[in-house]
Amino acid sequence: MLTLYVVVVAATAVERLAELVVSARNARWSFARGGIESGRGHFPAMVALHTALLVACVVEVLLADRPFLPWLGWPMLALVVGSQVLRWWCITTLGPRWNTRVIVVPGLPLVDRGPYRWFRHPNYVAVVVEGIALPLVHTAWMTAVAFTVLNAVLLWRFRIPAEERALARALAAS
Repeated sequence: MLTLYVVVVAATAVERLAELVVSARNARWSFARGGIESGRGHFPAMVALHTALLVACVVEVLLADRPFLPWLGWPMLALVVGSQVLRWWCITTLGPRWNTRVIVVPGLPLVDRGPYRWFRHPNYVAVVVEGIALPLVHTAWMTAVAFTVLNAVLLWRFRIPAEERALARALAAS
């Protein structure tokens, strides 16, 4: 089961790289339309935390000899897949406005379709679910707890407030 888990974590890393490609393309689109970036200070911490999640998932399983428990692992894997589906639903719904950074184009209305009909920040729902579920696929519970706590601080103290301020400024300018 360990080999399959490493493949799942590696596939998640490849997905993250795909996000960065989409994000870079979308950043160029936004900046060409007068996009303004906010919250740059927390972005390196976010990148480091998400990278550490992927590394820690495998390291904890190897060093602590974590077992695969089918009753936990399979449902967690389903949540990992579900979080990816939600993430890409967010990306496709926002189209060129989606980014890993906080870049807002003034004058554009808020998106209120797709998952944004129900959640203000659905991409972060995907991040939270994945941050808990990916480590627990192979019982890396220390990674799940550490990532969840650090991610909560990062989201609630820095990222979401930066997005809310940026969106408010952009809406006020329109």
